[in-house]
Amino acid sequence: MHQRHCRGRSRAYPIKIKKDDNLSHHTQKEHRLKKLSSASLLLFCLTLLACGTVNLGTEQDIQTATLKNVDGAAVQGLPTAIPEAVGVSTKRLKRIRSLLQGYVNSGQLPGFLTVVARQGKIVHFETIGMQDVENNKPVEPDTIFRIYSMSKPITSVAVMMLYEEGHFQLGTPVSKFIPEFENMKVYNEDQTEVLDAKKKITIKHLLMHTAGFTYGWGKKPVDERYKELKIFDTVMDLTPSEKLANMVEKLSTIPLVHEPGEKWTYGVSTDVLGYFVEVVSGMPFEEFLQTRLFGPLGMVDTGFSVPREKQDRFAALYRPNKKNGMERIEDRGTRLANGEINFFPSGGGGLASTAADYMRFSQMLLNGGELDGVRILGKKTVELMRYPHHDNWFGLGFAVVTDEEPPNILESVGNFSWGGAAATTFWIDPEEELIGLLMTQLLNNRYPFQQQFKVLTYQALTE
Repeated sequence: MHQRHCRGRSRAYPIKIKKDDNLSHHTQKEHRLKKLSSASLLLFCLTLLACGTVNLGTEQDIQTATLKNVDGAAVQGLPTAIPEAVGVSTKRLKRIRSLLQGYVNSGQLPGFLTVVARQGKIVHFETIGMQDVENNKPVEPDTIFRIYSMSKPITSVAVMMLYEEGHFQLGTPVSKFIPEFENMKVYNEDQTEVLDAKKKITIKHLLMHTAGFTYGWGKKPVDERYKELKIFDTVMDLTPSEKLANMVEKLSTIPLVHEPGEKWTYGVSTDVLGYFVEVVSGMPFEEFLQTRLFGPLGMVDTGFSVPREKQDRFAALYRPNKKNGMERIEDRGTRLANGEINFFPSGGGGLASTAADYMRFSQMLLNGGELDGVRILGKKTVELMRYPHHDNWFGLGFAVVTDEEPPNILESVGNFSWGGAAATTFWIDPEEELIGLLMTQLLNNRYPFQQQFKVLTYQALTE
């Protein structure tokens, strides 16, 4: 067995194992793992994570491997491949590390974790820099990140799971389930007058961000109302002990910024959907996600809390400073008596997760709603979600690339994606069977590394 020693703070974790063509993929995995004792398996995994590449077998017949549900594994249950086996250049993928390392070396960013998968196989899984600069803790394969608005696609999937069960139609008024939204008011265009809303808010409006809710970031009358009732502070967990139902009740007293369905406005629509899931399912939102989505998908580190025993894996949060560097921000959330960090159950931005967990979620979507024999959504439901419903660019929970305008970046028509406030991002390309995921923790930045990561991924495709 050949091992490549670790170098510096940048580590890659490809897994390579000899293929036996006489065994099924699942049987091959069991056959290999049965040959290893528990102790040797643990040693194998620790060596893999610490030092990078492990080769078993000859180079020409190396294909893929699956290390499923092994604590600390770089990719939980997702097979890996040599990049060239799925039409990706290993040499060109190295440009990702070279670029992102520059941001870390300059002190602009703490660290990154990047993942690329093609045809259901991980071809790039790399950590760069620190998850906690002050305490000299490097980013690890299982580092936990605040994913903020990357919670939105997860909440949207939860809504569509209930849609598939026949609880509602997309055009159903949300007031049927949340009566507080029955008689909404709306501002006129210049916000000098409050009128009765002519249309009712539907489930589809909430999924598309066309309901008329905002975040209250501006200085107009509607924004002042959001600030007065601390709507944004609540979903960002700056008002401890607030309940989801209370937030929705307060929100219903604020006039909409425009008529439902009129235009796209980013705001707390997905937080309303979180409460909607709670009402329709009859269980707390966080419980629904855990029992119906995270548990079945094997997303073991995703949720609205970080237990004490996982907090050494929880990345610190930063923002740019005035010296072209960065500064640490005190963490949000409520620390409970048992040491657990608890976040507001914001469907729009409250979740923490790992790269491995979010890759499982993303691969499920790319597969048309299924992963490892577990079906979360039907194929046609996923297609509906990634169809551009509004202004030909936003679907039911995702931004969607269309052919309306010439592309100005390397990507495919049909690519769907979203990102989070701390500069996390993911995208899924059905045409190329490609997934890209970038995790870091830097709020309020204007650096172009997300787009650069996408370009450097696409330029590595050879087939």
